[in-house]
Amino acid sequence: MQQKILNDRYELEQKIGEGGMARVYRGRDLRLSRQVAIKVLHSHYASDTGFLQRFHHEAQAAANLRHPNIVDVYDVGQDGDVHYIVMEYVLGSDLKALIMRNGPLPIDQALAIAEAVASGLDAAHRLGMIHRDIKPQNIIVGERAQVKITDFGIAKSKLSTALTETGVTFGTADYISPEQARGQTATPRSDIYSLGVTLYEMLTGRLPFSGDSSIAVAMQHVGADPPPPRMYNPRIPPQIEALVLRALSKDPDARPTTAREFARLLGSYRDAGEQATVVGPAAPQLAPPPAAPRPIARPAPQPAVPRPMPSGATAPRPVLPASRPAVVTQAPPDNRGMGLGGFLLGLLLLAGVLGLVYLFAIGWFDGMFNFASGAIRPPATVVGEPTAVPTAAVPQVPVPNVVGMTEQDARVAVQSAGLSFFQTEPRNSDTITAGLVLEQTPAANMPVAQSPSSVVTFTVSLGPQLVDVPNVVRVRAQDAENLLRAAGFQVQRQEEPSTVSEGFVIRQDPVDVKLPKGQTVTIVVSAGNTVAMPDVTGKTEAEAKQIIAAAGLAYSFTDYQSCDKLGDLCNRFGPGVVVSSIPRGGDRVERGSPVTIGVRKP
Repeated sequence: MQQKILNDRYELEQKIGEGGMARVYRGRDLRLSRQVAIKVLHSHYASDTGFLQRFHHEAQAAANLRHPNIVDVYDVGQDGDVHYIVMEYVLGSDLKALIMRNGPLPIDQALAIAEAVASGLDAAHRLGMIHRDIKPQNIIVGERAQVKITDFGIAKSKLSTALTETGVTFGTADYISPEQARGQTATPRSDIYSLGVTLYEMLTGRLPFSGDSSIAVAMQHVGADPPPPRMYNPRIPPQIEALVLRALSKDPDARPTTAREFARLLGSYRDAGEQATVVGPAAPQLAPPPAAPRPIARPAPQPAVPRPMPSGATAPRPVLPASRPAVVTQAPPDNRGMGLGGFLLGLLLLAGVLGLVYLFAIGWFDGMFNFASGAIRPPATVVGEPTAVPTAAVPQVPVPNVVGMTEQDARVAVQSAGLSFFQTEPRNSDTITAGLVLEQTPAANMPVAQSPSSVVTFTVSLGPQLVDVPNVVRVRAQDAENLLRAAGFQVQRQEEPSTVSEGFVIRQDPVDVKLPKGQTVTIVVSAGNTVAMPDVTGKTEAEAKQIIAAAGLAYSFTDYQSCDKLGDLCNRFGPGVVVSSIPRGGDRVERGSPVTIGVRKP
């Protein structure tokens, strides 16, 4: 479009959108030098005086709205036959384009957008404004993730009620509330319904209802139940699915009472999810140190031999035993002149003392003295290896094997061997039954000192790790199998007729329990509303009719056939017996389908 300036102030730069009512341009407010969005009404509305009056009045009412999640309306004006609204320009994309580009949004993002929209609606509802056309096309998501509701120009204010013609319905059929589809007055809960549809689309990437025409879609909003969102996106938490379906209630009184309540419910779930992600893991429990070993008796320390002092150094004052204190009345002798001879003498004395200690230790002097008579006896002759001095040696015992024992039996076994035990944190095991010892240290039969300071550590099994079985009822069969296998389960699939859409899970076994990984979960998948045609050949006509009815099919016609038509079959079947059927036995057909049987002519 060629550039144009409205009222010498608003310059139209580029068309960025178009709807049934107006075109939207990115523009500039030349007076304030700021970017704006300018909505220009289509020219055919210029002759509709009643509509123009409502348009200007309601745009002025929308200009009174000030909320972070509502696009600001700056001005409403007219330049000749051009009627326009000047609004805040938000750099970003409308939510519809975001969904079309990315498919289902991440759950946290969808909830955050819906919460922001609900907060904006609450501000509008408190001022008596009802949007009446909430849809992704009217929600802008900015590049900095800000969320803005736009297009309050068709909203209904309290002041404009008398100017609204009876029977005029605003809104889009895909998101319209049941009461609006019936031609009734829109209320704040009508906006909540439309936001519920929008949230459904954000979470699933699709609308709850579709049809060949707007009327067909609107009628589904009035009378049809929406498919559960988890049917299309099983990752949606059940609580969120329940909240979406509550917002989509046909009865306005069953929906959240206000947009503020809806925002609070969405925010509560998001807050709970965020808190769950920041809870740190519990600090691991450290195993207590093993019991301290008993103190071992050691010989009394020998007097330290003074080290040779360097020339010119002063020897330290000797420390006397505390048990025999002495009063020093004179300064100790100066040993600085001791020299090399004194040092060698000290070494010889030390060697002699150590030699005597060694001879006593090996029993060299045993029996040499008869202390009763005072006689000295000669040392005994030593043959072979010298006899060791008897000591208090700690006996060795093998570590008992406690793997596979109960916790109590393991404790008793360890203590009976004269050892101590320590039990670590229990652990899962796919091979050891819960409550039995999974492993031990030291290993069984290893010799250790029979002492409380010898500790046997063992771990008790918790059994196999239990995992929540995902609830996949009403989930598409392929998605259900993927979810179950990802959780670590085997999947057995069965099919049966059902009124549930073909290819979706009707039920599962087990459900809502915890199982060890590797267990089998059976899912029953809908084969559609079909039945198998029973084989009625060889039955009498009367029997065949009963069997057909019991299978959920409708008997339609009997084709009596003579032998000239039957050929060889005439010899196999007697008169009045069924020789064929349409459909044939084993074929799957829609429930209630008509059945024709061929009978040998009596």
